[in-house]
Amino acid sequence: MTTLVVAALASEAAYVPAGIPLAITGIGKVEAASATALAISRHAPSRIVNIGTAGALRSGLRGIHLPSLAVNHDLDAPSIRALGAEAIDEIAIEDGDGTVLATGDRFVSDPMVRDVLAQRASLVDMEGFAVARTAAVMDVPVRLVKVVSDAADESALEWPQVVDRCARQLGDWLRTNL
Repeated sequence: MTTLVVAALASEAAYVPAGIPLAITGIGKVEAASATALAISRHAPSRIVNIGTAGALRSGLRGIHLPSLAVNHDLDAPSIRALGAEAIDEIAIEDGDGTVLATGDRFVSDPMVRDVLAQRASLVDMEGFAVARTAAVMDVPVRLVKVVSDAADESALEWPQVVDRCARQLGDWLRTNL
């Protein structure tokens, strides 16, 4: 079984075990989708593991989470559907832990935005949905592995100071679970 690890930034993937294929996508949904598609075509993996940091939308969330659902939070799916077009804004992930990950191109550091998103999800990031959607389209199983880095409020601006700690947790998860 060939596992491809996908991360937005090299700093999040700093402790990926040697020998595991790794794709660094860049930040945001477009970058994540295009880089994931390219990596799938190059590596032909039997599964993808998307690792990265996420903001907690609800108090008390810490550590590693394996989302069961990824939602595209900044897509106006109802309006697109009203026009008669298909709009996929949710991807179910098998064997997750029940958490819901909201993905969007907006960096969430505003408590008001966080509180709105918390009505629908427990975590927020900028790539997970895009990686999951690309994997689904290309018929490759995916696992999302997100570590809480902040509370999706002003603390999100401290991300550069906590990313190494988060990357170590992600590396430990990979060593234990792959």
